Amino acid sequence: MIKDIQPKPIKNVAIAVVKEFNELNQPIWNVYVINLKETTLENVLVSSKGYLKLEDGSETKTSSLRHSLGNIAPKSFVKIEPIIEEVFGLHNEYWLSYFSKNQLLDKKYVFLAETIKKENFTTIPLIEKQGVMIG
Repeated sequence: MIKDIQPKPIKNVAIAVVKEFNELNQPIWNVYVINLKETTLENVLVSSKGYLKLEDGSETKTSSLRHSLGNIAPKSFVKIEPIIEEVFGLHNEYWLSYFSKNQLLDKKYVFLAETIKKENFTTIPLIEKQGVMIG
């Protein structure tokens, strides 16, 4: 029965939105998966979308994107996608799935609207740049 399935909680895997600079020294934003584990994340898949529903019932949505990232080594990170500041006013959702020890694990990470901003910056582990992270 479905009630008998006990999903394992995902620990030491994070999604981060990081402020970086391009070759012209202009600010750009990228989204990363960060593997803080001592084990490899295998066959990593990430789906992303942005959305916001207002009190008047109107809704704004972005396209849903799917990314196959392969394996992510222990204590490393992989870029998922670039992100533009215009969608920071939306809820930005990243659904991560991967295999670990022959078990499928998944977790939803949501950056709530207006939370990707300087007041919430921290130094992102392994990347060593400023951004917002959900672990």
